[in-house]
Amino acid sequence: MTARTGLWQTRRADYDGGRTGCLGNAMATSDYARIEKAIRYLEANFRAQPALADVAAQVHLSEYHFQRLFRRWAGISPKRFLQYLTAEFARRLLHESHTVLAASDAAGLSGAGRLHDLLVNLHAATPGEIKAQGVILHIQYGFHPSPFGECLLAVTGRGICGIEFVATGGRGAALAYLKRQWPAATWRQQPRATQPAAARLFAAQRAAGDRFDLYVQGSNFQVKVWEALLRIPPGSAVSYEAIAARIAAPTATRAVASAIARNPVAFLIPCHRVIRKTGAFGEYRWGSARKKAILGWEAAQHAAGKEKTIPEE
Repeated sequence: MTARTGLWQTRRADYDGGRTGCLGNAMATSDYARIEKAIRYLEANFRAQPALADVAAQVHLSEYHFQRLFRRWAGISPKRFLQYLTAEFARRLLHESHTVLAASDAAGLSGAGRLHDLLVNLHAATPGEIKAQGVILHIQYGFHPSPFGECLLAVTGRGICGIEFVATGGRGAALAYLKRQWPAATWRQQPRATQPAAARLFAAQRAAGDRFDLYVQGSNFQVKVWEALLRIPPGSAVSYEAIAARIAAPTATRAVASAIARNPVAFLIPCHRVIRKTGAFGEYRWGSARKKAILGWEAAQHAAGKEKTIPEE
């Protein structure tokens, strides 16, 4: 049993008594609300460098239960997790990014991206399909719990066409945003149909060779940016300038940032892994605190995956 598998099994048992399914994600969603509140408090009071007990009090927990919350959600202590949210850590990720991207190219990820043990294939709509605005497209959607709050997942016969985290505007705003991408499509709320994809996306353990197909619309430039994002491995981060250079448009940093902001598939197309060259985490369409939470969570999983394999007893 690897150290990483052991970590996941422990966290899954904490969430749902060892059972798979959406119950564990529901608990993770509940935990995430407190995690985000803690991060927001730290953002507002970073100069004062509040003690752990002060942060715990802001989410109405004792320091002991705050420790348990983070270990259940991220598998690590809050002190260690918060180290992943510092500018110093972010700058280290940026420093390592050139090696990381070169390694991903060497591993043959130029045509598709890997997320943990997943293969992610991006299929772009043709100009004719974009012009038709989805007139013959049937889209099923559902709202599902996740480790980063509730999310909206939309799927077509050709793949996932949208993932939105439910943010300040609520479910209505998240759904309206996706519907604007395909205004002529037939939309049906069918969470039972989308639940299997949601469960696989945030699964504790994944089968070898598991894959996701994405069906998105965008300009050629936007699609090139999104494809570049798929080549950023988990536990890594790159700058906007690095993405511009990767697509042979080194002077188009602002256009790159605009394309990243229009990413239609949260988490799977990892726009959260792009930060400012100064080490600042920058903005995120679903909230800067959520961006930090995802990056910190991925850093924890990446660190666990690098630990020495523990033989089974």
